[in-house]
Amino acid sequence: MTRRTALTALLAGASVPLLGACSSGITSLKGAGAGGDSGSSDGGLTIGTANFTENQILGYLYAGVLNAAGVKTTVKPNLGSREIVVPALRSGDIDLLPEYQGSLLLYLDDKATETEAGAMQNALATVVPDGLEILPYAAAEDRDSFAVTRATADRYELKSLADLKKVNGKLVFGAAAEMKKRVVGVVGLKDRYGVEFKEFKSLDSSGPLAKGALKKGDIDIANVFTTDVDIAENGWVLLTDPQHLIPAQHIVPLIASRKADSTVRKALARLGNALTTRHLTELNRQVDKEKQDPDRVAEAWLKKHHLS
Repeated sequence: MTRRTALTALLAGASVPLLGACSSGITSLKGAGAGGDSGSSDGGLTIGTANFTENQILGYLYAGVLNAAGVKTTVKPNLGSREIVVPALRSGDIDLLPEYQGSLLLYLDDKATETEAGAMQNALATVVPDGLEILPYAAAEDRDSFAVTRATADRYELKSLADLKKVNGKLVFGAAAEMKKRVVGVVGLKDRYGVEFKEFKSLDSSGPLAKGALKKGDIDIANVFTTDVDIAENGWVLLTDPQHLIPAQHIVPLIASRKADSTVRKALARLGNALTTRHLTELNRQVDKEKQDPDRVAEAWLKKHHLS
């Protein structure tokens, strides 16, 4: 029996409603069934992060709010892409990850069609690997987007991802290597919109390589995150998504169940309720533009918002 089938049967037998969104996000179904305190944070937690600024900031925010709650933490920043950090969590090398709803769901189930936050949280709860669970998602959200310069948008009359089909074979797309195989990437753009590129350049996503190449004209379209301050500063055009290829991307903790006790759950829920997209954008600016250290930026924000 699959995890999805087993869960469906359990819900039917218990006659409980499917969980929905609320102001503070929702817990995983596994967490709800375990009474919210199935693990133990004794001995502390190791927090891993992906290899981009925002995820590192989130890792230090997690660490700070957990330390304030009396949980010892170690942060291992900049470990790599999701294809590296999620297996590290499953193997026990780390205990907690800051994740993004839509991208995580498609990583775990590339056939998933949910795009709304509450629906995705429910879907995630049915596909999360054994031994892991998702906690309530934050108010803050950072979506993938696809950006072109104003000059490129005007030249080819580009306003939406659907418009890219008009220039099939003409544009160079730059992003992290894994975007070549992701649904929210080359695969989905072709399947959903019929888009084909002249070339894919393996750079980074919303990082200095892709953004620098877009500025220089070495690529025509880049994958950038919506909390990236360079979008507004450079006047880049974010192509709209009429077919809803890009799902909601609220920040969501992915944690080893063995560590998910009530102290950890409550601390991360407090952070999730306080952290907004505007806050996250500003924290990114402080690190990327003012060259501040992500741990110091996170510490200052937590103190300002009475979370440490």
